[in-house]
Amino acid sequence: MSQMKSVSEVKALIESGKWLALAGDESLLSQLPKGNWIGGTIPYFMTEKGGLQSKDKIFVNVLEGLCEDSNICSYNVATMPRIVADGPENGYSLIIIPAGSESHSIYAKQAPNYSGLFLRPIIGWIAGVDLADLGRKKPKVFNGLTGRALESEAVVLHAVLPQDKLVTIDIINLFTQGDGDSIVFEEDGFTVKTALINGNRTSLAKYIADKEIDTKLPLVADYNGAMVNLAIQSVDQEVDEVSFYAPVFTGLEYKIAKPVENYVEEFEALVKDTDTDVVFSCNCILNYLYSSLEGKKTGHFTGPITFGEIAYQLLNQTLTYMIISDR
Repeated sequence: MSQMKSVSEVKALIESGKWLALAGDESLLSQLPKGNWIGGTIPYFMTEKGGLQSKDKIFVNVLEGLCEDSNICSYNVATMPRIVADGPENGYSLIIIPAGSESHSIYAKQAPNYSGLFLRPIIGWIAGVDLADLGRKKPKVFNGLTGRALESEAVVLHAVLPQDKLVTIDIINLFTQGDGDSIVFEEDGFTVKTALINGNRTSLAKYIADKEIDTKLPLVADYNGAMVNLAIQSVDQEVDEVSFYAPVFTGLEYKIAKPVENYVEEFEALVKDTDTDVVFSCNCILNYLYSSLEGKKTGHFTGPITFGEIAYQLLNQTLTYMIISDR
């Protein structure tokens, strides 16, 4: 069950012992009692009525059917590689990381190399703030068991399920590689100065300006048939640098995405055959902004609008979701 609820309604759920994944403004989450919950700050949501910005309600995912040995843990940059090993053999790990924190950077860069990453389901999101507060407020995550608000650590709910349940994690990505130039990076990282454009080392900022590339479109890499986006955060011509919302990786070929003409129509075409029994989902703030999703529904998917999505590794401009079914 996932719904927008008042602080008093969420308090009642916590006091009943429910396992919860929460998203909302810091002023609301900080009022909640200790219990079986994790949360992250964000004021943007996809609801049953459409895209919504709210600072007086909390988005609630009630996580049904968890076993008693489920657990909630916090991880700093030194302990983050343990997330996979700590995950249940049958179940999933729901992770929330504060945007811009060192744990955000470390997970983005190192998670693809964690041993066994793709053997145990990991899903989650990057907490954020009201865009009007960027640079003034820090995103936070909450460990409900301890009652602590965290600015630099990740919080994870390791959800143990009965053996007869099966977890499926998937993404919906409207973007595919365009037919343009090949872009290859020579170093991993969130910021770059140069790239190999069709094999020639070139200033990426100058390339974007000269080609008049729409920076609302991500770069897209083909990960063994799965299209993974790399969203552009900023292009600084003065320092000749391009920043991204996720790290670039060497050895992959990126291309500028094909334009999406109508996000809502194309999204609904992709989700019409998707299982409606979604336990958790989240969508990217860039999709919300660039496609003007306020007041518009995205099929049967509801959840926080995030500063990054996690389906095992960090993603951008993607909808991520999880389904639990019988084996």
